[in-house]
Amino acid sequence: MAVLVALGAFLMTLAGGWTAQRVTDRRHLVLGLAGGLMLGVVGLDLLPEALDAAGSEIFGVPEALLLFVGGFLFAHLVERLLAVRQAAHGGEVGEKVPQVGLTAAAAMVVHSLMDGIALGAAFQVGGGMGIAVALAVVSHDFADGFNTYTITSLYGNARRRAVAMLLADAVAPVIGAASTLLFTLPEELLGGYLGFFGGALLYLAAAEILPEAHHEHPALSTLLCTVAGVGFIWLVVGLAG
Repeated sequence: MAVLVALGAFLMTLAGGWTAQRVTDRRHLVLGLAGGLMLGVVGLDLLPEALDAAGSEIFGVPEALLLFVGGFLFAHLVERLLAVRQAAHGGEVGEKVPQVGLTAAAAMVVHSLMDGIALGAAFQVGGGMGIAVALAVVSHDFADGFNTYTITSLYGNARRRAVAMLLADAVAPVIGAASTLLFTLPEELLGGYLGFFGGALLYLAAAEILPEAHHEHPALSTLLCTVAGVGFIWLVVGLAG
C-alpha cells in the first residue's frame, strides 16, 4: 500500500514540475509562489515535526532547533564558498552559481526519499496513520516538484538538468517507501534530519528565491502568490492532521 501511495506522490511531483515549466512568462509569480510554498513547508510542516521527533535538549535548546540553525548556516556557507570559487575562476560577482541550484535540488531529492520512508513506516504502524501521512506526502509533493524545478533553473542550470532533478525527486519517495520493507529509521534521527533540512530550505527561500521574485517584479500579485503558497501548505497540514 505504501508503495502504491508513493506512486501517487511520483505523479504529483511531476505535475508540480510541469506547472513550474509552463508559467515561465510569469517568472516573478512562480518565484513568489515557490518562496511561499517553501516557507510554509518549513514553518508549518518540517519544524513542528522535527521538534516532536527530536525532543532532547542540548544546553537548554531543543536539538531540532540547533540543527535547524545549523542547516541555515550550512546553506549560507555552501553558497558563499561556491560563489568565491566561481569568482576565482573569472565569474562575475553576484552571478548565479549552478552548483548551488543542483545542491539544493539534491537536498529536495533526499527530502522526498525521507518522505517515502516516513510513509512506509506510517503504514507499518497502522492504516489510519498511513492514510494521514499519505495525504500529507502526496499533497505537498506537488510543492516539492514545483520547488525542485524552480530552484534548479533559477541558478542558471540548463532545462535538461532541471528535468533530471525533477525526475529524481519524483522517483525518490517510491524508493523510500519500498526501502521500509528492509529497515526502519529511528525517530530521533528523523527529527534531526527534518530540522537541518528545514534550516537549509528557509535560507534558500528567504535569501534567494523571495528577493529574486520581488526584485524582478515588485508587484502585489507576487506577494499574494507568496501568501497563497503558505496558505496552501497550511491547508495540507490541517487536512493531514
